[in-house]
Amino acid sequence: MTHPWFCATGTPRVLAHRGLVTPDAATLGIAENSFAAVAAAHAAGATYVESDCHVTSDGVVVLFHDADLTRVTGDPRRLTEVSVAELEDLMADRGGLITLSQALETFPTLHFNFDVKAEGAAAPVGEIVAPHAARVLLTSFSDARRGAALDAARAAGGSPATSAGSRTIARLLVAVALRSDRLVRRALAGVDALQVPERQGGVRVVSPRFVEAAHRHDVEVHVWTVNDPDDMRRLIGVGVDGLVTDRADVALEIAAERS
Repeated sequence: MTHPWFCATGTPRVLAHRGLVTPDAATLGIAENSFAAVAAAHAAGATYVESDCHVTSDGVVVLFHDADLTRVTGDPRRLTEVSVAELEDLMADRGGLITLSQALETFPTLHFNFDVKAEGAAAPVGEIVAPHAARVLLTSFSDARRGAALDAARAAGGSPATSAGSRTIARLLVAVALRSDRLVRRALAGVDALQVPERQGGVRVVSPRFVEAAHRHDVEVHVWTVNDPDDMRRLIGVGVDGLVTDRADVALEIAAERS
């Protein structure tokens, strides 16, 4: 049965990577994963927003990509060293902080793709998203961290969709190279989507064979981070189901060409 997360739109899906920060917004100092960035993605017509989860020193799950504040705010401290109040102050002129709970409650029509970035965030993320599980997909580079978040959500009565971690992707690439449908099936057990780069270093990840193998087992392929319009069109032509992009506004126009 298809998870409700996938029923919001048809393909190709456009996943607004950390919200939407247009060049004009960037000149105003708006940061990725801010309240303003999520609001801009929503205003542009995005249905799906990809974001990241860390936890503050006082246990609040916030949307933030890096483990420390250096790149976004210039503060060298780690997320685990600042309170949510301190982070709100630091983000006040950068589009505003948004917590996980605020994202889910303020934007009830958005479907979210949350990447659990820290081990300490896994359980609270799962508990918070459980009541909203129909519109949440959980992922992490760490399959163990992804599993912990899913376990917490299920224990709280929710069942989010999920995409594979890096170890699962590696197993799948081997299975596809060996043309072993048995190994492909095993790698994809319990997985709803594959969210991958087109290439990882010198290794091609996304290929027609890779996409076909996933589709054969009713698993979608979403490619990150695709910002060039020509690349968007080319990947849609290969058959990928979703584009994770910093330019959701552009990708939505291109996706509309295919509808």
